[in-house]
This record gives sequence, C-alpha cells and structure tokens, in this order.
Amino acid sequence: MDQNFLNKLSEELLLKVKMEEHTAAIRLELESLNPNTLLINLSNDHKKIAFWINVYNAYYQIIRKEENLSKSAVYSKKLFSITGELLSLDDVEHGILRRYRYKYSLGYFANLWASKFVKRHAVEKLDYRIHFALNCGAESCPPIAFYNVKDIDEQLNKATKGFLDVESEFNDQKKIVYTTALFKWFYADFGGKKGIKKIYKEQLNKDISDYKIKYKKYSWEDDLNNFVPDAP
Repeated sequence: MDQNFLNKLSEELLLKVKMEEHTAAIRLELESLNPNTLLINLSNDHKKIAFWINVYNAYYQIIRKEENLSKSAVYSKKLFSITGELLSLDDVEHGILRRYRYKYSLGYFANLWASKFVKRHAVEKLDYRIHFALNCGAESCPPIAFYNVKDIDEQLNKATKGFLDVESEFNDQKKIVYTTALFKWFYADFGGKKGIKKIYKEQLNKDISDYKIKYKKYSWEDDLNNFVPDAP
C-alpha cells in the first residue's frame, strides 16, 4: 500500500467537494478502513495534520450542505465516520489537531473526556498554524487549500502568512495592531502575547514587540466554497 494512501484519499475527498461531485464512495472507503491502517499510514505529525485538515474542511462543507443544523451543532454532532468511529468536527479540530484541548479553555486545559480514538490519533505536538488552515465556512475564516505531506510545512507557512497579511492592520504611530480573533480564542496555542508577537516577527517580519494587540470582530456570515485561487 502507498505510504501516503490516506493523505491522497483526503485530498481526493476535498477535490470532490470542491467540484461538487458525489463523495459517497470515498466516504464509505474512509468509514470502512481498518483502524490499524490509520495508525500505520498516519505515522507522523505531518501526515496527521495534512490528512485531518483536508478531512475537516471537506466534511464541514458536506455537513453544512446536507444537514439542517444550527451552527453550533455542525461542530459538535458526530456525523461522519473514519474507520467505523463516529466523529464530530470538534473531535478533529480540538481533539486530534489540538491534542485534545478543551474547546473553551483558550488552549490552557486538556479535555479530560476525550475519547480513546482521539487520544490514539492526536498529533504529538500542537502546531499553531493549523488555525490558519481550518475553514468553518464563515467570512472571516481562512480559505481552503489542499494539504499534502511533501509540502505541508511550506503550505502551513504560506497559509499563515497569507491570512495574517490580509487580517492585520497596523497603526505604527499609536503602536497598535488589529488582528484576527483566532489569537484570542486559542491564546495558549499561540504562546500568549509573547508568542503572538513572535509569530508576527517570524511570519511577516514585523516587529510588534512594543505594540498593543487588539482583536477584530469575527464575521460569521456564510462563505462556503471559499477555496484559495490556485487550489486544484
């Protein structure tokens, strides 16, 4: 079996979603996988991150279009299956990709009730850049890209830089930066205030060490099918 089989399958699912083609066959294939296949094939964090970001972004679009749910239920209800395990979008984002952080703790506390599946398949180390790759169908969300194992590090940096470049407003005279509310919601994931300022230096080469950080209002207006222009 191709060692990147699952990652390619996640990309194929996302492409079907983008092209508005039937996804039933791929979804059944993901549901029918042997649990050991997931462990063996997604053997490191690069593979896990690429796979689960694609799965999250694909299933958000699928759920929003197929299910008549409130926005909160879209994330919390277990509506799709991987290896026979029913999962929610929250399981993927906060459980697997954020290494089972409690959703409402700003990233400071673990979720003591995380399932065995989530703990078994979670990343070894939380990568803050995932927050600039996950798309929840809202106007203020990062656009959807296709993530692959070979280029994942470069792709995450590109997503981070691109999003921050668009979402950041600098008042150099007053030493204020207006930025995305994602930094506030997942404060600890980014390393707090010092971490956020370090990210600006690393990603945009912008020194905001003496700036005050203010968070912009997040727009939850629907913006489905928001794929990056160069997405396949």
